Amino acid sequence: MSNASLLTSLLQYKAWANQELFAELRRLDPLTQHSELHAALRTLNHIHVVERIFVANLQGTRHDYSATNTPETPTLAELQQAVQETDRWYLDYAAGLSAAQLAERLHFNFVDGDTGCMSREEMLAHIVTHGGYHRGAVGRIMAQLQLAPPRDIYTRFLHEDQPQRREAS
Repeated sequence: MSNASLLTSLLQYKAWANQELFAELRRLDPLTQHSELHAALRTLNHIHVVERIFVANLQGTRHDYSATNTPETPTLAELQQAVQETDRWYLDYAAGLSAAQLAERLHFNFVDGDTGCMSREEMLAHIVTHGGYHRGAVGRIMAQLQLAPPRDIYTRFLHEDQPQRREAS
């Protein structure tokens, strides 16, 4: 598998995992489980803001974020829609990159003012791993409520996306 196709697969996995998690979060009661839902939304909003910041970094444009989260907390539906749009952007963006573009290093500023330099490929890998880390924290919130979080693992995605992989060779 080439780097580009591996990145595409990982970005597809990320979009799938996000959908799975948002579907499961609808099981939380906004009245009796308000604080847990709020904590989950804050974490997911952080993922989304970081991904939007990296959209700007990849495009070489400025963003309007001064922190890695927003003061306001979106609703579950609002955030899910925004995340779906951003997931689509990343899939479309990665699909059009050449190997040379993936390797190109870009300079940018973090929201704390520090400078950074990463290749496009490293930035894309970062958003995949960053999201996975924080989705795990949301899974812990669900587990504390005795709700089974989705099995957010790459192997599950691959076998659901390509069931022929389960066939004996």
